[in-house]
Amino acid sequence: MKSKNRVAAGGSIAEDGAEVKLRPRPSTSGDNVRRAALERAPEGDPTQQGKEEPMMASSSDDYSRIEQTIHFLDRSFPRRPPLAEVARGVNLSPFHFQRLFKRWAGISPKRFLQYLALDYAKQALEESPNILEAAYAAGLSGPGRLHDLFVSVEAVTPGEFKRKGEGLKIVYGLHATPFGECLLAVTPRGLSDLIFVPDKRQQQVRQDLRARWPKAELEENSVRTQPYVEKIFGATNHRGPQKLPLLLKGTNFQLKVWEALLRIPPGTVTTYEDVAARAGRPGAARAAGQAIGSNPIAFLIPCHRVIQKIGVPGGYRWGATRKRAMLAWERAHHTGREQPFARPKD
Repeated sequence: MKSKNRVAAGGSIAEDGAEVKLRPRPSTSGDNVRRAALERAPEGDPTQQGKEEPMMASSSDDYSRIEQTIHFLDRSFPRRPPLAEVARGVNLSPFHFQRLFKRWAGISPKRFLQYLALDYAKQALEESPNILEAAYAAGLSGPGRLHDLFVSVEAVTPGEFKRKGEGLKIVYGLHATPFGECLLAVTPRGLSDLIFVPDKRQQQVRQDLRARWPKAELEENSVRTQPYVEKIFGATNHRGPQKLPLLLKGTNFQLKVWEALLRIPPGTVTTYEDVAARAGRPGAARAAGQAIGSNPIAFLIPCHRVIQKIGVPGGYRWGATRKRAMLAWERAHHTGREQPFARPKD
């Protein structure tokens, strides 16, 4: 029997539509061509159509620098190096280091690094309960947080689960996102998979998709999956609520855990123990952790917002560094402006 619920999820981002001109940094000719492609027309101008993918590609490139920054800080721990030293550590001048964070996160690198700190994670955990209670009280009809993206959740039937995708057509594509490259897959009934690509291992994520749906018909077509990427990560100014159906394959407990995750607002965190209780199994933190680790739709079903009860971010299926970057990025936008991809004017 199919189960359908409705939930507002905090994953899509809108831009402010301002005209942007970027001053290219010293780079290769290929970099300059890519940067030039990011100039945007005013909101509503038809020439803006089709520019989401180049902008997303640049944001994905920026993310690789963010990862390098986090790795540099980890190597320097417990010492806290000055920003100029961190910039040199990732081969950027202080000027371009500042612009990188303003462009990718919308805040200064100093502020972003504060969000990365362990004591800030503990503080966020202490602040979250009241926000979470309100979010859970609102239920699956709660309002959107950063946008008007509403997700309808449909579970495959037990018979479909056993058939392992037989008779199902799945179209997938590889796309740039603000958190690196991802594979996104959709069916006629909704989005089924969103997997981040680890270390440019595209073939691995293709194999992962095949393993999840061994008998389905798979077609790689990024043109058809691009609209989903734009809804989740894109810069389009949506007019009115945007609907995004999900088709989930999992056990009853996994489905309950994933629905509990959908209620966690961006900028907040919770614990494995709390998710287990919300899913109807208090004390089953380990089982909840396994269900969280099996989440097939990264970012949109926000398993990255679950951390250890001592305030440590902990592991993440798509990399602990990515999890920390996502949490800091969301915290920046939750406490600041809600237009994360608006780029600074020169």
